[in-house]
Amino acid sequence: MIEHRYLELGVTGMARAHRASGLAGHLGAALVAGYAFGEELPDLPEAVFQGITAELDRILRGEETVWYNVQKTGIPIKELFRPFPPKSPGGLDVQPIADALAENIGKLHQSGHNVVFAALAIRALKDHPALATRERLDGVVKLIRGFNGSIPGMAYLGKDHGGWVRADRVELRDSMRVEPYADVVAMVKRTIDEVIVSAGVRRQGVGGMWHLINHAAGLLDLSLYGFADLARRGLEAHRDHLWRWRSLPDVSEELGPFPRAKHDPRTAEFWQHAERLKRDDARLTHRIKTLYGFTRLMTVETDPRRKKQAWGQLGYLMA
Repeated sequence: MIEHRYLELGVTGMARAHRASGLAGHLGAALVAGYAFGEELPDLPEAVFQGITAELDRILRGEETVWYNVQKTGIPIKELFRPFPPKSPGGLDVQPIADALAENIGKLHQSGHNVVFAALAIRALKDHPALATRERLDGVVKLIRGFNGSIPGMAYLGKDHGGWVRADRVELRDSMRVEPYADVVAMVKRTIDEVIVSAGVRRQGVGGMWHLINHAAGLLDLSLYGFADLARRGLEAHRDHLWRWRSLPDVSEELGPFPRAKHDPRTAEFWQHAERLKRDDARLTHRIKTLYGFTRLMTVETDPRRKKQAWGQLGYLMA
């Protein structure tokens, strides 16, 4: 298991992230996701939890600073995780977070981060109500409302075809069309299909396969934590997310192929070689969040063959 203090630090980091930038929520969200992964699979080897804990400590030390300019904001990463004074009791209702998400869940915003962050916070505060204090709740609400009106994300068309552009300027290709989802389970199954087929394809943009997984997991968690109607309202945005990602070019010829982890991240062998892991391109936080998100999606899949295929393909996102 992961120590409970990482969960508390994570929710605190999410609650203060709005002071720096909406995407600074990545830092606290990764701590929450790491702890939640331990809750999901508590019987894994202790070496797995030690490896994840070491990654969470890297985040707390400020080893991933891509989410905002520390010098410009004047807010060091350690300030995001500074404990709130014990001024108010916990146990508050998480409904205000859902209400904030309801304002923007209908469209794709920043690769689905609005859904990812809100769902992680709702899970944390509903499962551990002592953490649901006024300061944390208000801070998370500000974080989620900060995505109102934000762009869908950025997308890379290749150096000879326009480079980086806003994701809403990507032409949706009919050959890559994604049909509307019947329900949340259908959305999860379609996401797993894409992992099996395309995890190794090097498309750059809208958060990559990492956020397609985490966006889907966020909607699944919303449906399981009492907000099924809200989750259904988010299905079209996820469909748009997947269609935009599928419409992007494969840039492996320009940027090289994705590496693939040799070992399953649920094994001690994976974490014994943690010094080799890539931690640039925001992989430090994305690896942990996606490990949790993918584990959640796998709770829906019942076919052992597909589970094995999907876990194998996840290696492209874990290296």
